[in-house]
Amino acid sequence: MELINNTPQVPAAVGPYSQAVKHGGLLFCSGQIPIDPAVGKIVATDVEGQTTQVLANIRALLEAQGLTMSAVIKATVFLQSMADFPKVNPLYEAAFAGHKPARSTVAVAGLPLGALVEIEVTAALS
Repeated sequence: MELINNTPQVPAAVGPYSQAVKHGGLLFCSGQIPIDPAVGKIVATDVEGQTTQVLANIRALLEAQGLTMSAVIKATVFLQSMADFPKVNPLYEAAFAGHKPARSTVAVAGLPLGALVEIEVTAALS
């Protein structure tokens, strides 16, 4: 097992966890919230802007491991409000460019730092 904690293009963890863990041919990425790594805080105030930042953070984490979005085999989307699903879905679809990993989407009572969206992914290393 290898812990990934030093990806500078991805926000640092906001708690006692790793950005990602490599194990058994898989990369388990911790949930990404819309922190802009350049400033270390959430900048976007709407769900579209936050989703765009989350997906950019995921892409950067994957690319740091030599992977692309097409390596993702499972995603879980956490939304502050399920009413935002129609706004998030087309951005998610565009980010995956035709690739359709397994996915769950759930509404939650709250997300870290008041985020409106969080996405976690699992990717195949080969």
